[in-house]
Amino acid sequence: MRVPENNRNSRPPLLVGVTGGLGSGKSSVCRMLRDMGCAVFEADRIAKELQEKDHDVVSGIKKLFGNDIYRYDENGTLHVDRKRIAQKAFSDPELLRKLNELIHPKVFEAFSALKADAQKKGVGILVKEAAILFEAGGNRGLDAVVVVSADKALRIERAVKKGMGSREEIVRRMEAQWPQDRLKNLADYVVENNGTMVELEKNVKELYRKLTILAVDRNYDR
Repeated sequence: MRVPENNRNSRPPLLVGVTGGLGSGKSSVCRMLRDMGCAVFEADRIAKELQEKDHDVVSGIKKLFGNDIYRYDENGTLHVDRKRIAQKAFSDPELLRKLNELIHPKVFEAFSALKADAQKKGVGILVKEAAILFEAGGNRGLDAVVVVSADKALRIERAVKKGMGSREEIVRRMEAQWPQDRLKNLADYVVENNGTMVELEKNVKELYRKLTILAVDRNYDR
């Protein structure tokens, strides 16, 4: 969805957050929304890039986890051991809090820059995909929040198949996140993802229809 040419530079995009617990399928939802015409900001991907490319973040992570958390490959490219970070951070709430405080302000800056660029380009709907949205205050300033929901057993199975860790590690990471019911209670829209990809796409199409209406109605009200 794009804003008409004569309305550009005056109509900011509808800002929509998409979140959900580990294995819920939020990335699949965002891919579908992108295919339907939304712009998508992948907060988790940006956070991973910052861990290897931003000097302040790299220095902060070394202080939290030790210098050996990083290594250089044969081409001189810096790599962080994300598995070790996850193992340590998700078993230590204070360490996880410090890690989030280090990274999330930088992610907010990147989102603000993309938001300004999206307005210039006439983007109608800008989606912010984030595993941690409410917890990090990333919902502030958004027009709507979508929570992707799935049964816990199914989420664990998906995460194991993706190689995200052992069953025990995944359960520990889930326990460090907000409960799914808490997220759903804060959501403007909930997308259930307990079935097939065809069923999920049907649910996302209905979500996109509602978001398009919201974007149009909001612009008329301004």
